[in-house]
Amino acid sequence: MDQDAYRKTYQQMNERFCLFEKCLFAGHAGCSQSERFNLAEREGIYCKSDPAQAQCAELLDLLHHHSRFILKFNDEKELLSHSQALRLQVGGIRGLDQALEKREGPVRYVEDIHTLINEAINQYSALNALPFSELMQQIAAFKGRKR
Repeated sequence: MDQDAYRKTYQQMNERFCLFEKCLFAGHAGCSQSERFNLAEREGIYCKSDPAQAQCAELLDLLHHHSRFILKFNDEKELLSHSQALRLQVGGIRGLDQALEKREGPVRYVEDIHTLINEAINQYSALNALPFSELMQQIAAFKGRKR
């Protein structure tokens, strides 16, 4: 399949894409608002809810802003590499889970990203009030797979 045709069809089929797609595909989390679909021999994930996608977008924007030093980029508009984006998503979600649940040990898998974000909003009243220093520790600690 032609890559340009694939991307165009993918974007048409997936207008409300999952912002934590990399994290879900890598098996680090699940989400009650995500739905998988197949296109040709590939798989994609879309979000079932506009408000859920908006919450995820807000969280990722805040994580992106606060993790500039850790991920070693200067411009906030700069696109992240796959490994940086995965590190941001997985580390951010693990850090959020650890901060909310007051866990001592490392988090390996987060059951539901949507529920976790809603719990964070309930506990901290807004996503911009999260303890970002705790979240940044988990982003810094996440290393991904070895080559």
